[in-house]
Amino acid sequence: MRYYSYDEFRVDVNKLAKELKEYQPDVVLAVARGGMTLGHFLAEALEMRDLYAINSIHYEETRKLDTINIFNIPDLSKAKKVVIVDDIIDSGETMIEIKKILQKKYPDLDLKVASIYFKEKALLRPDYAIREATEWIEFFWDFEIDNLK
Repeated sequence: MRYYSYDEFRVDVNKLAKELKEYQPDVVLAVARGGMTLGHFLAEALEMRDLYAINSIHYEETRKLDTINIFNIPDLSKAKKVVIVDDIIDSGETMIEIKKILQKKYPDLDLKVASIYFKEKALLRPDYAIREATEWIEFFWDFEIDNLK
């Protein structure tokens, strides 16, 4: 297991933001929950207000489910260039499904994918990525809150 720290994240967000400035997205679409922190920081770095979220469920804890549930699709009818962000592209199945649903609903959208981590074996390679994952990643935002139970 590898721990991914806030300090590493800050450096990586800046790298991603520099690359994304050339693309000039008009919407950052964060995949909840893993992409929410990255989406927020990228929107800040790119000085963008159009930050939306889309939900997907393909994992329960660390167990991969047999289905992919995509919901809470935002209104992207005025968008032209959308960057979909997630913390990691693991199998790529979720991102493929999200792109398929968005392209069907908004056929004229230019969609790009950005992530911090990707796995070489993934079915989809992100357009923008910083690190290859070769082991389980423990992100600094993945913490347990014990006192709420």
